[in-house]
Amino acid sequence: MSEPNQLEKPPLKLGWLFEMAWRDSRKNRSRLFLFISSIIFGIAAIVAIYSFGYNVKKDVDNQAATLIGADLSISASKPADESMMPLLNSLGDRRSQERSFASMIYFPKGDGTRLVQVRALQGEFPYYGTLETTPTAAGTDFKNGKKALVDQTLMLQFNAQVGDSIKVGNSTFLIAGILNKAPGQTGIASGIAPIVYIPLQYLDQTGLMQKGSRINYNYYYKYDHDVNVTKLVKGMETRLEKANLNYDTIDTRKENTGRSFEDLTRFLSLVGFIALLLGCVGVASAIHIYIREKIASIAIMRCLGVRSTQAFLIYLIQIISIGLIGSVIGAALGSGIEHLLPLVFKDFLPISVSTAISWMAIGQGILLGVVISVLFALLPLIAIRNISPLNTLRMSYENINLLRDPLRWLVYTLIVGFIVVFSYFQLSSWQASIFFTIGILVAFLILTLIAKLLMRLAKLVLSNSWSYLWRQGFANLYRPNNQTIILIVSIGLSTTFICTLFFIQSMLVKQVSISATTNSANMILFDIQTSQKKQLEALTAHYHLPVIQQVPVVTMRINKVNGKNATQVKKDTTIQLSPHVFSYEYRATYRDTIIPTEKVIDGTWKGTAVSGTEVPISIEDRYAKKNHLKLGDHIEFNVQGSPVQTVIASIRTVNWTKMQTNFLVVFPKGVLEDAPQFYAMLTHVPSKQVSAKYQQAVVKQFPNVSLIDLGQVLSVLDELLDKLGDIIKFMSAFSIITGIVVLIASVRISKYQRIQESVLLRTMGASRRQILTITALEYLFLGALSALTGTLIAFTGSWLLAKFSFDIPFSADVTPAAGIFLAITLLTITIGLLNSRGVLNKPPLEILRGDS
Repeated sequence: MSEPNQLEKPPLKLGWLFEMAWRDSRKNRSRLFLFISSIIFGIAAIVAIYSFGYNVKKDVDNQAATLIGADLSISASKPADESMMPLLNSLGDRRSQERSFASMIYFPKGDGTRLVQVRALQGEFPYYGTLETTPTAAGTDFKNGKKALVDQTLMLQFNAQVGDSIKVGNSTFLIAGILNKAPGQTGIASGIAPIVYIPLQYLDQTGLMQKGSRINYNYYYKYDHDVNVTKLVKGMETRLEKANLNYDTIDTRKENTGRSFEDLTRFLSLVGFIALLLGCVGVASAIHIYIREKIASIAIMRCLGVRSTQAFLIYLIQIISIGLIGSVIGAALGSGIEHLLPLVFKDFLPISVSTAISWMAIGQGILLGVVISVLFALLPLIAIRNISPLNTLRMSYENINLLRDPLRWLVYTLIVGFIVVFSYFQLSSWQASIFFTIGILVAFLILTLIAKLLMRLAKLVLSNSWSYLWRQGFANLYRPNNQTIILIVSIGLSTTFICTLFFIQSMLVKQVSISATTNSANMILFDIQTSQKKQLEALTAHYHLPVIQQVPVVTMRINKVNGKNATQVKKDTTIQLSPHVFSYEYRATYRDTIIPTEKVIDGTWKGTAVSGTEVPISIEDRYAKKNHLKLGDHIEFNVQGSPVQTVIASIRTVNWTKMQTNFLVVFPKGVLEDAPQFYAMLTHVPSKQVSAKYQQAVVKQFPNVSLIDLGQVLSVLDELLDKLGDIIKFMSAFSIITGIVVLIASVRISKYQRIQESVLLRTMGASRRQILTITALEYLFLGALSALTGTLIAFTGSWLLAKFSFDIPFSADVTPAAGIFLAITLLTITIGLLNSRGVLNKPPLEILRGDS
């Protein structure tokens, strides 16, 4: 028999690898699952959001007709030309009309007033879905008399009942029913702009159809036979466009609504992905410590002839298996959470969303969990290649030099590539995904650098003059297997999310509150006709209120930009100009000076027009960038039938958060004075009581004039921010819970290192109380530093958002931040102390034997 070749490597036996992975994991399965538990809530978030997205897409397809309420809708901001009426009257088998506009209404019973969206309806609309009312029959019966449907929020606000009356303009209507929901209406829209329906035949009696009134004209069509509506409107699109008529079909509404919710789903997916990345940090850290503790076992296997590749595969099989189990649990949890999302978003959804199980989402979540577990576990796993049989004597291994290990660089590249690709599928833009990835990397890098800086400072400030217990607890921040970096990164990022939410919400509400309580304008009146100016000024003076500003407003559209009309711009793909500039109805003003909320950043302000030359105008900065407009561009405006040639002479920034009459387009004096116009007026009311009396007087004497009270805006804004805050808090909860799980896992991991130290201390005579104090001090520092770091980053991020996004003074409410800081610190201490129970309650010899 020939001698075996000692240099020949035995083949990899898959069955043996699985058996070894199973045997080796027997005493460590609970710890392995604890490692992977960090990603469970991230996977749950992803699966819940994906399932929600799939169900929304399906339900939008099924309910698109109820969103528009008809087969075809055509709308305009002014009456259609007589030349278009034959076309409009030839469409559909059944037709309805609607006029919608903002107006004040008056409740005689409670003597209350409110700005609402009035809809004057004629016909059987809606043809799909219903006007959901109480009583049910009121949704159709109100058209048979001088009756109205009033939004439920208004009924509650003014304590009104069915059978009461409201005054719209000069006419009084009987409240026939409570409007619970209209086609395409969301709960949040109901709170911001509540709807009142009246029959169209009584609109003229209200006296609100005056020259200059801002009224939208809507025409609804229903076909009783099969018609390709999309093909039909494409054939007359050019005619509709020239007549400034917009159209909407079931297909376009389906596309637009689906795109909106697709954007929402992508955003939510990124939020869930951030939670998942937090968990991945926990996985990488936990597996790193796990492999360090397995050095002896791996070295012994190497002595017995196991190759480094085989050792690597044994532990990789463990990670894949536990990662699969964790992902399945996360997917199951996500399927349950998905039932909550329609409730969370109900005020923002115009449709009813089903909660069917999405096997596609579950499969994607499980695959994502396994891939991400392996990717982030590879960093510590590849170190197994460097463990030699010599490690049975030298129970440590030197840290691998990053520059000398190309495989580790490959893993880093795979991780970054994975983040870029995943974010691309959410953002549909390589540029956006790259910037998102850079942002994530910068955030992690900053948190990591701060953690290392704190560890170094802890080492520097540690003094021998301190008591022994304080020295021990403080030194644990930088000792081997410390949890400083992992906790600051994971808990710090979670803290950042929730604190930033509180800061921004607090600043926005405070900004409006300040405006409402100072002597600046806090009420705006608009749709004031020229003939009403003097009388309204007199009424305002009667209530001892100042007329802070009175501004003329002229409505207009754009015909051409640099000689190109809308059709030419659409056909010429080399033109960057957005086609939307032609469909928008502009409300411009004219004056010779800029106001305090404006600042010219480019060009020269020209307040007076020169006869015989193009009119120099000023446009707002963000509007110019969005629509690719620049200095020197020539714009032809259609000022209610009269073309006016203009040139962009200056670009301004505008602080839209201030209570001012701000405009996208400002003309100089000497051009629009004779154009049909209405006025807006600013005043200041000192109290709610004066505001209520003044509004009642204005509505009674000038029913066409609408008012916006900043006090009411504040309450609406507060409600809106609360609802948005609840959504952000719900989504942030995934990151927070993940951070807590990572915290628990990280602290539990450190238990196996701290046990040895605590046993030695007990053997040397340390009391139960002393060990408890050292442990509490260590986790006090860890929790406090983590929460403090996250809070400081939130302060910085909120300051940047306040300065560059919202353009408001920075002022952070420290109360919620202090609460979050204390909660995280106490949680960290509690978990750390629970880890010490085994050490404190058993003799040292029993612990050493059990751990051996």
